[in-house]
This record gives sequence, structure tokens and C-alpha cells, in this order.
Amino acid sequence: MNVPQLTRLHRNNNRKEEKGMSMIVSTKGRYALRVMIDLAEHRSEKYVPLKEVAARQEISEKYLENILKVLVQNGFLEGLRGKGGGYRLTREPDQYTVGEILTLTEGSLAPVSCLAQGAAPCPRMSGCRTYNMWKGLDDLIEDYFGKITLADLAAPDEAGNDYVI
Repeated sequence: MNVPQLTRLHRNNNRKEEKGMSMIVSTKGRYALRVMIDLAEHRSEKYVPLKEVAARQEISEKYLENILKVLVQNGFLEGLRGKGGGYRLTREPDQYTVGEILTLTEGSLAPVSCLAQGAAPCPRMSGCRTYNMWKGLDDLIEDYFGKITLADLAAPDEAGNDYVI
């Protein structure tokens, strides 16, 4: 089998076996991080209007509403409707980790389906030669993102500077 055939076979198998799982962080996850960083950089006693966040981050208001809804429903943000309304963090920026934000928006950061939380036991587990390798990678990802906080990424003194995630 040549390389292009192998690549197609690998892609098709991954789609079937690991539907929805990918090591690539989705737009939703990246935007959620950008929004959380933005709110950390523009903290005050007041709520930050969605329109301002959307403009600064160049994200459509409609798409941003969907992301904010998830963050509010899970207690990451507090929202207020009406005049003077908007969004704000429910905790200090150093109390949020990149890992928890991405896990909320992505569902799982596991590199393979058998390591995802709540995954059915793999029938090949006892003879799997790659499990420890994947588990090691999963531990590295979890440890790495678990140590980075919003406070680490936010730069309140430099609010307004452009950054890309």
C-alpha cells in the first residue's frame, strides 16, 4: 500500500472510530480562550458588553453568543441583560486554567478515544502496545494546560494589543 492510500485509510478509520475526536482545538475552543482572556484584561466592577468583546476579538456577535452561553451555563462567566449588561468572570483570572476552558468547549483533549473520560473499555487494552505512549501524551497535555491560567495569558497593562491563539 502506498502512502496516499495509507493516509486515506487512516483518516477514514479515525472518522469511524473516533468520531468528533481530534487533537486540533476547534474554533469554539480558541474563541472561548480569546473571550476569557479579553474579559480578564478588561476587568472592572462593570459588565463588559458582548458588542465590545466581539469587536475587539473580531468574532461575530451571533457566534460569540453561543460560546458565552456555554461559559455562563457552566459558571465560568456571569451575564447580565439590559442597560449596563454584559459579561464578567466569576472568579479571579488565576483561578481558571486553559485545561478547564478547553475541556469545557472541546469535550476532551485526549489524543485517542480510549482515554476520553467515560470511554467504553477497549477490548484490545490487555494487548495494546501503544496505550502507555498515548497515556503519556494525554498526561503531558493535561499537565501542560492545567498549569496555564488566564492570568498567565492576560496582560491587563497591555489590553488592546492584538494577539492570536
